[in-house]
Amino acid sequence: EVHLVESGGGLVQPGGSLRLSCTASGFVFGNGWMHWVRQAPGKGLEWVSSIYTGGGTTNTADSVKGRFTISRDNTKNMLYLQMNSLKSEDTAHYYCSRCSYGVRWPCPDRYPEVRGQGTLVTVSS
Repeated sequence: EVHLVESGGGLVQPGGSLRLSCTASGFVFGNGWMHWVRQAPGKGLEWVSSIYTGGGTTNTADSVKGRFTISRDNTKNMLYLQMNSLKSEDTAHYYCSRCSYGVRWPCPDRYPEVRGQGTLVTVSS
């Protein structure tokens, strides 16, 4: 069973930084895409960034490009999101996510998504 657990969220001032972590288990972590998605209060789910198997291929949403960096450590079954220059509009619950069989985002209906419980990031002065 795929199990994803996020950590690292918290309260940070605008312009600050946070590093989110995701601990993965129950599948071969080193195979396929992993994703970060977020949901701001009262808004829908927003894709943030994705990273492929070896870490050499990444995709990032325009809204966070240049500020957020996704990475992974396949030896530790860990996914990370380094967030710099945080803005108030980055306030959201952040989720580690994987589509079945590690396919790319968005998850096709036949490859349903598994998501962690999320970690809250609040950017406020």
